[in-house]
Amino acid sequence: MEIGVHTPPLSDESLEGALSYLSEHGVGAIEPGVGGHPGDDHLVRAEYLDDDDAQAELHELLETYEMRISALATHNNPLHPDDERASAADTELREAIELASQLDIGTVTCFSGLPAGGPDDEVPNWITAPWPPEHADALEYQWEVALEYWGDLAEFAADHGVDVAIEMHPNMLVYEPSGMARLREETNDRIGANFDPSHLYWQGISVTDAIRFLGGRDAIHHFHAKDTRVYEEQARLKGVLDTTAYDDEIDRSWLFRSVGYGHDESHWKDLVSTLRMVGYDDVLSIEHEDSLTSSREGLEKAIELLHRAVFETEPGEAYWTD
Repeated sequence: MEIGVHTPPLSDESLEGALSYLSEHGVGAIEPGVGGHPGDDHLVRAEYLDDDDAQAELHELLETYEMRISALATHNNPLHPDDERASAADTELREAIELASQLDIGTVTCFSGLPAGGPDDEVPNWITAPWPPEHADALEYQWEVALEYWGDLAEFAADHGVDVAIEMHPNMLVYEPSGMARLREETNDRIGANFDPSHLYWQGISVTDAIRFLGGRDAIHHFHAKDTRVYEEQARLKGVLDTTAYDDEIDRSWLFRSVGYGHDESHWKDLVSTLRMVGYDDVLSIEHEDSLTSSREGLEKAIELLHRAVFETEPGEAYWTD
């Protein structure tokens, strides 16, 4: 396994500055944004797409710092009911897939998107219960919209030899493992998970069980190393569907935390071991969104813990069974 970093927290650095900093801390891969919510501070999509010279310079820079790109990130909503916004997100995603193919990068990370609750609605609608009945009807409509879009997008990804790794994210249609499995089963194997445990923790989902569930379907294409802490004092009072502002930390039921500050080191070692059991032996891309510390301190503490947790060698033979 290899430690990587999703680079938006280093937006104040140039690409080379970010590579230099991360290389000094033993990081071997980056996941830069190329559009959508991650932005494109380190890799402007239009500057590299279809430009052999720019791509050659990028490869040379990566080689200088012994770094690789694990995935291109473009998290947005291609199912948005506003046609203009949906079209922009779709263009970002398709161009990211094209660029990944040209750069010989195997994966693009994204969201599933979220439609409105019906053809005449104007706002995406996250359905969390099947009752009253119109909510079940809305969910059925949303899956019809999603499967039409993702069926076509999956074929596009297959034509370019690129995996699409969808982050299971609340306020998106695919936010938990069974929805992820359904989307994969009803499209093709290029569709899989960018497995981010942080959103599963606060939903009460067992992360290791979810890894086994999706890993058994060969459906983990990428992994985000990001932690969450549920604060029971608040959760006992108002549950975990918490709309409190993220910067009002003391009143929130849960917060995104740096690796090790939501769950201890033994948990992360168990998580890494479970990933290896199901055959995922690739990058753990740290996503820093801990508002209780700075980007660099949060990244460095996460890197330090993961260096102790990851396996750097191939599994040996079980010689003791002979």
